[in-house]
Amino acid sequence: MKKLIIAVGGSSGAIYTKVLLDKLVDLQPQLERVGIVLSDNAKLNWQLELDNNNYEQYPFDFYDKNDFFAPFASGSAQYDTMIICPCSMGLLARVAMGISNDLITRAADVVLKERRRLIVVPRETPYNLIHINNMKTITEAGGIICPAVPSFYSKPQTIEEVVATVVDRILDLAGFNLESYRWSE
Repeated sequence: MKKLIIAVGGSSGAIYTKVLLDKLVDLQPQLERVGIVLSDNAKLNWQLELDNNNYEQYPFDFYDKNDFFAPFASGSAQYDTMIICPCSMGLLARVAMGISNDLITRAADVVLKERRRLIVVPRETPYNLIHINNMKTITEAGGIICPAVPSFYSKPQTIEEVVATVVDRILDLAGFNLESYRWSE
């Protein structure tokens, strides 16, 4: 049973979050608890890109971005994995520099200091050297950088299927058992 933190940054890519949350609903038997925190821009992007506020309807625990009393603001709560999806370059920089100015960055700092799993899903292109160095810093600190770069081996037919090629990879990295396209199987 996993205790999972989902952080949603302010970059474009609300569809990645939606597909991730949809899949987590299906994976609930593997979950003990899911805590979700969205940045202000994440909420705006969800509404702009998906034309709704349906993120509020998922059966998980939602926390305000300034709620430092959320359980995963402390390592003693023992959340084992944090996924930041999507992650803006500004958020990535704050995580890389250890700037804990909101719940997302505090939780990322806690996950790294406790040597737990942090999966960062940047949704940006192209990268400049500052972005690359920040990704290097997070990697050296124990985080995993998993860019939102879809694959096409499975011949996806819809936007959701394209996005699922990334989301399934994220969930694999997080240690979930899931049905997914596997190369040469």
